[in-house]
Parts: sequence; C-alpha cells; structure tokens
Amino acid sequence: MATTNISVRPAKLIDEHNRIDFELRTIAMVWQRELIRFIRTKTRILSSFVQPILFLFVLGYGMTSLVGTTGGFDFKKFVFPGIVAMTVVTTAIFSAISIVWDREFGFLREMLVAPVSRGALVLGKALGGTTIATIQGTIMLALAPLIGVHLTVLLVLEVILLEALMAFALTTFGVFVASRIQKMEGFQVVMQLLLFPMIFLSGALFPLNGLPSWLAVITRINPLTYAVDPLRHVVFAIQNMPPAAAARFTTGVTIFGYLVPLWGELMITVAFALTFLALAIAGFGKPD
Repeated sequence: MATTNISVRPAKLIDEHNRIDFELRTIAMVWQRELIRFIRTKTRILSSFVQPILFLFVLGYGMTSLVGTTGGFDFKKFVFPGIVAMTVVTTAIFSAISIVWDREFGFLREMLVAPVSRGALVLGKALGGTTIATIQGTIMLALAPLIGVHLTVLLVLEVILLEALMAFALTTFGVFVASRIQKMEGFQVVMQLLLFPMIFLSGALFPLNGLPSWLAVITRINPLTYAVDPLRHVVFAIQNMPPAAAARFTTGVTIFGYLVPLWGELMITVAFALTFLALAIAGFGKPD
C-alpha cells in the first residue's frame, strides 16, 4: 500500500504542473492576441489619443483663461493627471470590444469549447487590455514638458504602476459588460453611457473640494475616483506647488470629513478589479 501511495503522488504532482503550465500558456496566447490585434488597427491607436489631447490643450487652455493661475500653477497642470487617466480608462474599457467582435464572428464559441478554463481566457484578455492601456497612458507623459509638468524616473515608474492597476480594474469591468452584450453597436452605446459619467464624476477634470453636496456624494460612490486621485497625488508631489496652489488644487478624497489614505484608495481599486474579474469569469462562461 505504501508503494502505491509513493507512485501515485508524483503522478498527481506532474498532472497539476502540466495543468498550471497549460493555463499560463493560454493566458499568454490570449494576451499576445490582444496586443497583435491592437497593433494592426492603426486607426484605433490614433483615435485613442485624439480626445485626451483635445481635452488637455483645448479645455486646459480655455479653463486657464477663466480660472487664472495660482502661484505659477494653472489648470493645464492640474488636469494633466486626469487626462492621463482618461487615456488609460478609455483604452482599457474599449479593449473589451474584442469579445463582442469574437462573438459575432463565432470565434468566441470556439474558445469556450476549448479545454481551457474561463478564468484563463478572461485573465488573458484583461492582461492584454491592461498592457495596451498602460502603454497608451505612458505615451501621454511625453506631453508633460509642453505644459510645464516636471517628471522624474521614479515618478514615471509610480505612474506606470498606478496606470496598470487602473487599467486592469477597468478592463475587467469592460469584459464583464462585453460578456453580456451580443452586438458591437450595443457595447458602444452602453460604454458611452457608462464611460463618460465615470470619467467626468471621478474628479479627473475638476477638483473634488467645494462641490455641492449631491455632486460630492456621486463622486464618492464612483470607484474611478479612487483610481484617479492616487495618480494626481504622485504627480503633484514633485511639482513644488506653492501653498496657495496646493489649497486650490487639492488631492485626496474625504468621506464624512475623513480623508481616505492613499493605501485605502488603492485597496478600493483592487477590490473593484477583483470583484469584476470574478463577475467577468462567471459571465464569460455562460453560453451565447
């Protein structure tokens, strides 16, 4: 009996190792497919930059002429982290449109009948969208010198990590929505209805202090708020803002007078990402 146990246990370990290796290769292949698809769509790459650049320069310069400059710190510099976040969020969510595309052309059904877990498929798509959105957001940092935002190597690394977390959270959200939509037109309509309110009500384009009570409540229940604020926090930390500018263009999110710490905002974003990852996996496994 002892000999039997010794011979069976290594076989189980080998099978478990092969299964994990197969799942990892599946994740890598889906991730690579998402990147190849994105690289081949040149119009998608260009269009993803148009709207953020317009917001940065048109809205930035327009609002600066209205609100003025405080201690050498103007609205363009304030809105820059929000524009980077907008680039990441838009790219991340719309990367999930590939699921609807695959469903329309029958490729999704082939993926679902393959001997792979739904979790590996969803995770591969989420990581693919995360990679693309993070790259897009990082490219936007090249505009920082044009508006007087100072960058350092450490800041860029911190921004990349925050972008990746934000991108993963919003990609899983997009995959969750896409897994329940049959047509591309429907996905685009739903995303437009969800995306722009989430961006505008996250504090990406205006300070969160001094808002009317009803608007303050909405911004606090918007999960994107807790992903945008850390990005603004790390960018502002090295800008040598004078006290007057720091008081006017504040960072941080308060709830009932309590300032949510930076780690708390990150935990909220992580919880949002994990929740929609689980929901996306559950929805992805349902038949068409």
